[in-house]
Amino acid sequence: MLIVAFPAGPWQTNCYVLAAEPGEECVIVDPGKDAAGGVADVIAEHHLRPAAVLLTHGHIDHMWCVAPVAGAYDAAAYVHPADRHLLTDPMAGISADTSALLLGGNYTFAEPEDVRELADGDSLVLAGLELIVDHTPGHTRGSVAFRSRYAGPEAQPEVMLSGDLLFAGSIGRTDLPGGDTPTMLRSLATKVLPLDDEVVVLPGHGPQTTIGRERATNPYLTNLVDPADRGR
Repeated sequence: MLIVAFPAGPWQTNCYVLAAEPGEECVIVDPGKDAAGGVADVIAEHHLRPAAVLLTHGHIDHMWCVAPVAGAYDAAAYVHPADRHLLTDPMAGISADTSALLLGGNYTFAEPEDVRELADGDSLVLAGLELIVDHTPGHTRGSVAFRSRYAGPEAQPEVMLSGDLLFAGSIGRTDLPGGDTPTMLRSLATKVLPLDDEVVVLPGHGPQTTIGRERATNPYLTNLVDPADRGR
């Protein structure tokens, strides 16, 4: 599997491009502000053909370029229905600080022409990849994570594109509209902790990590772990 990541825009949101191989179709995950140019560079370098744009959630730093990127490549956009309204009204999901950062800008947002809704447990087969959808509310009501296994003749670790559910050493904030701390903890307990230690976590911000590392060291997870399960 080819996975290319780059941080985009003032929030340094990780945008991911995934494909089975160079020269094949690809999927784009979380094209945030100023991501369109980086996406175009990755596509040109690896001779890719975008088939879909996936959103882990509807916050503006993750979806800013979803419509232009999906439109440029005639690709479908995927989002959970609980966050779909943020495609046209992203200001409904942001903080006062973010509003101040954007103050004075003349910004308009619209849904891509082809929007498809995600559900928990969906198995998406796109660009030669199978991606499992986990609904992980808490950061937003419609937050999701995507899991896929590296393609190849040998068994390889699974990857999890966690959005703002889980970071290296931290988790997503829950104080924005649609956020809820008990719901976030439930998502972590039911969707993160059951995964194998070897799963590679590709977060919405910051460096990659693994489930095992976060299970052992992330202060937001350690209190959720049964002592008998630590280090398994």
